[in-house]
Amino acid sequence: MNVKEKQVGIVTHFYDHISVGVVKLSNKLVVGDKIHIQGAHDDFEQDVKSMQLEHKDIKEGGKGQEIAIKVENKVHQNDKVLKVEE
Repeated sequence: MNVKEKQVGIVTHFYDHISVGVVKLSNKLVVGDKIHIQGAHDDFEQDVKSMQLEHKDIKEGGKGQEIAIKVENKVHQNDKVLKVEE
């Protein structure tokens, strides 16, 4: 299996009490995509189960948008968000 990863954004904020990471997108991201979050303290993969833009549910986000994603683990500012393409 040849797995490729493409950076789609960077974490700008983390809300610990609700496990939500805010991601500034540099490429399109769609609900259902598998992402890899990688940083100095973080390295895990998860599926994007939901995302929000300005507190409204959306199915996809585009370049330049800051979207909120429910994350399975703690993330930190400047962590890379990579889309896993299998």
